[in-house]
Amino acid sequence: MYDVIIIGAGVSGAASARELSRYKLNICVVEKEEDVCCGTSKANSAIAHAGFDAESGSLMAKLNVEGSQMMAELSRELDFPFKQNGSLVVCLHEEEMPNLKKLYERGIENGVKDLRIINRKELVELEPNISDEAVAALYAPTGGIVCPFGMNIAFAENAAQNGVEFKFDTEVSGFEKKDDAWIVKTNQGDFETRYIVNAAGVYADKFHNMVSEKKLHITPRRGDYCLLDRTTEGFVTHTIFQLPGKYGKGVLVTPTVHGNTLVGPTAIDIENKEGTNTTQEGIDELISKAGTTVKGLPIRQVITSFAGLRAHEDGHEFCIGEVEGAKGFIDCAGIESPGLTSAPAIGKMVAGIVRDLTGAEENPDFVGTRKGILDPKTLSNEERAALIKENPAYGNIICRCEMVTEGEIIDAINRPLGAKSLDGVKRRTRAGMGRCQAGFCSPRTIEILARERGVDPSEITKSGGNSKIIVGINKDRI
Repeated sequence: MYDVIIIGAGVSGAASARELSRYKLNICVVEKEEDVCCGTSKANSAIAHAGFDAESGSLMAKLNVEGSQMMAELSRELDFPFKQNGSLVVCLHEEEMPNLKKLYERGIENGVKDLRIINRKELVELEPNISDEAVAALYAPTGGIVCPFGMNIAFAENAAQNGVEFKFDTEVSGFEKKDDAWIVKTNQGDFETRYIVNAAGVYADKFHNMVSEKKLHITPRRGDYCLLDRTTEGFVTHTIFQLPGKYGKGVLVTPTVHGNTLVGPTAIDIENKEGTNTTQEGIDELISKAGTTVKGLPIRQVITSFAGLRAHEDGHEFCIGEVEGAKGFIDCAGIESPGLTSAPAIGKMVAGIVRDLTGAEENPDFVGTRKGILDPKTLSNEERAALIKENPAYGNIICRCEMVTEGEIIDAINRPLGAKSLDGVKRRTRAGMGRCQAGFCSPRTIEILARERGVDPSEITKSGGNSKIIVGINKDRI
């Protein structure tokens, strides 16, 4: 029997697993996909929000600010990319200045540090490509950008290092209460546990409603994005928001930690919890809206577009806590923006709830640090030469767009919770994320995956399940 089963290996589930591994508990994470970071966590704005947007007094506001303040140190401990580049909320009309001031006051009340309103002159000095219509902006120096894949994977790897078990391709179908335990029914059999953490993203309401009379409703809110080539690096250096509206913070323009420019998202409520397809209408909308805050947006440099789903709870609030009438069932639901920023604080809160319920003792063997995949591009010429001499795989470039080596891909495959698919390698190394979008490197990556995993190349998938790349051969092998 497990002490805790966490449903979902997204950023909230992985953060909770990592924090729970600080205690003497037998923990398992079950995930219906083939890898961590396959749902909402893989397709978002990659922003570490300062915390001025959420309603004062809400759990969302509290955890946003806490998570923001934890991010820099956590990125050093777990070795994932994070940069505190600052954010700007742009006001385009004098008559909207009262709304900007309200946002400032809310941020101050929420505890955001160093927040201030700047005039057009200072705004243009910070961002030369800002719209000619901009009159002022709310400046939050504590805002940042982060690699969402890197952070999610770092949480999960560190949890695994500390003894947390992960079961992939394991889809939960229901629950049964048995004395003081829960039976979690899945396509891989039944598992018994004392406590359940429901971190299932857009499906969290489905599982909540299986065990509670007090129903929860989550709407999948689709957001379309465009990612621009790294040749646009420097077009903006801060994260540029529009004044928030009914559906959130509007379309943003932001640099990424890897040097791209990201534009998005839209906010379209849908019913399909797997509806991550982009639409022409959505892309047209975000391009049009982004052009209101910046001028000369280099939209012809788009290398890919994608869409993600936000788990929008009807009350627009995080739902974290033991479910009424379902002892031992703990919700971690409604985690939409600023969920990525809040994840470190969410993990601490969930772990605290479980600790108090179980009386668990601290794990004296807990290791709080983790080392990411070595990137040879960060080394000096001398260091790189020494590395290649020791391991020639680091001298073999596989992805030319992102200059990813065979050594990095081998590391990604053989690490704790290693990559099993092309997307798994891509999220860990960026092989396939460049301008050609995996057009050239996929065949070699498939060969490496097959070799390292000891399987036939035809078994390698893009993202697990039935997403096989090779479906046959066009002539007999000689």
